Amino acid sequence: MSGNEGAAAGTTAEAPAADGAATTGGGAAAGWGDGTRVVHSAPVAPGQPFLAGPVFASAYHLGGEDTYGRAHNPTWRALEAALGELDGGTAVLFPSGMAAISTLLRVVLAPGDTVVVPGDGYYLTRTLVAEMPVRVVEAPTAGPYPSFEGVRLVLLESPSNPGLEVCDIAALARAAHAAGALVAVDNTTATPLGQQPLRLGADVVVGSDTKAVAGHSDVLLGHVSTADQDLAGRVRAARTTGGAIPGPFESWLAHRGLGTLDLRLTRQAENAAALYEVLKDHPAVTGLRWPGSPEDPAHEVAARQMRRFGGVLTFVLADAAAVGAFLERSRLVYASTSFGGLHTTLDRRAHWGDPVPEGLVRLSAGCEDTADLVADVLASL
Repeated sequence: MSGNEGAAAGTTAEAPAADGAATTGGGAAAGWGDGTRVVHSAPVAPGQPFLAGPVFASAYHLGGEDTYGRAHNPTWRALEAALGELDGGTAVLFPSGMAAISTLLRVVLAPGDTVVVPGDGYYLTRTLVAEMPVRVVEAPTAGPYPSFEGVRLVLLESPSNPGLEVCDIAALARAAHAAGALVAVDNTTATPLGQQPLRLGADVVVGSDTKAVAGHSDVLLGHVSTADQDLAGRVRAARTTGGAIPGPFESWLAHRGLGTLDLRLTRQAENAAALYEVLKDHPAVTGLRWPGSPEDPAHEVAARQMRRFGGVLTFVLADAAAVGAFLERSRLVYASTSFGGLHTTLDRRAHWGDPVPEGLVRLSAGCEDTADLVADVLASL
């Protein structure tokens, strides 16, 4: 396996905790590994199912913890507890990753504030902030970054989507905090097992759990995590007021999927590493990126701050027609605009308006047998 073997294979070694950062409790405090933590992410009482079924109530018999379905749901709380433990903070669940990030932005930004966003990150984030009454400064994920003086929020995305660039989260958090700015990290590509931005000094983590956390391409979900209890309370209150609440069934499905996250990430990273090796010198491929490889320009920083590498690669084929031909020939790679699922998928990002070459694709390695996937990709090229 190329790259940092421990990270790619999914060891439980953790990045150093930043001063003042919240540490995880529960399984992490007991020294459990990633697989144990995700399998045992919900407490089980004798005589009860391993994961309690979803609660669909819109109203409750008053007198307990729950009052109304827009504010309270035990199925949400179970998944929030699990994600919060993995992130090292308190998690608040949302019906999608964009609902999570848009609520966070509304909570922390006021009209006239300045926000720094990744110019090469997820395009809908840039679309969202462009429509807000704030000053937007774009910076490439790998830098250089502007001065953070007068900035209210620095939004990072590492590895970036789709370019897989990496930024030094700890260094940027120190610089932003010195200027009085908050730091939020979109951790979707890395996942809570792959990277823990709160331990690196970030104030907030945002994730689209639609991707690898749920892992089965059948759920839309997202979350915000923070070690700041006041901020967590404000985000939760904004969710209640705005009504951006997740469905109980979707929350339950995501929690069920979380139990195999360690296993899925391990196979996906193995597949990504194998694909990188056969694609790096392939004449039809240019611009290959995967931070897990020592040959990738982002590897040094990625290896320092990531606990494991994921299954997402980016590369460029000749043009849109070449991408179409590849997909027509492939028996295992499906066209899809999401990533992190069981199936290997490929997405031509220019199709969605990203300012990238027409043939740039994001390939999300799935959980197929490695030899089968490599043979299929090579034959399709």
